[in-house]
Amino acid sequence: MSDLIADGLSVTYDGPDGPHRAVQPLDLRLPPGAFLAVTGPSGAGKSSLLWALGAALTPTTGAVTLGDDALTGRDRAAALGVALIPQGNGLAGSLSAEENILVPLLTRKVSPADALRRTTAALELVGLAESGRHLVDELSGGQQQRVALARAFAQRPALILADESTSDLDAGNRERMISALRGEAHRGAIVVLATHDPEAAAEADGELALDEGVATWARPLADVLRAAI
Repeated sequence: MSDLIADGLSVTYDGPDGPHRAVQPLDLRLPPGAFLAVTGPSGAGKSSLLWALGAALTPTTGAVTLGDDALTGRDRAAALGVALIPQGNGLAGSLSAEENILVPLLTRKVSPADALRRTTAALELVGLAESGRHLVDELSGGQQQRVALARAFAQRPALILADESTSDLDAGNRERMISALRGEAHRGAIVVLATHDPEAAAEADGELALDEGVATWARPLADVLRAAI
């Protein structure tokens, strides 16, 4: 596992009233095993930060690396072990929950037997072992969030970027998913969870707060994180 490093990272969009800087320049270093919550109101820049960290959004300035490898595009990021879970979950509604997890593994050349084992284990982890054959469109919003998390867990990524991935969950399932994310951090993955939920944020090891694109440490992790804002 390798450190995630953002160096001078910022994101600017062209808006109707001119350029809008969604993320002000920041430097960030997250080592393997870090579990970070990114908080802030709607429009604060949380999603933009996660998408830029996952190379799904081109930063206006700066660079993002995972170890010695530059994250220069979403395909490259995925090949290097980056799992980005968007707010919309990114699931194929016409496929079953099981197929949404299994197909990406097969695409990554995981053997069919191992892919099936990982899929079964991931569905059990998120409490959906009995729902694997259900079409995604037949599942509730909270169940879909859990399938999206299961898909990420099955990939055994080096970096998980979860955008509001506990927002539709009840207290019990939220705690279960936070525990699963914590388990990924214990495995050595870097976990970044964007959330509006103060209870979910409190479960992370540290909290980075965004307000109009400006990041400040609400709860730093001096012993784990090495970051400068």
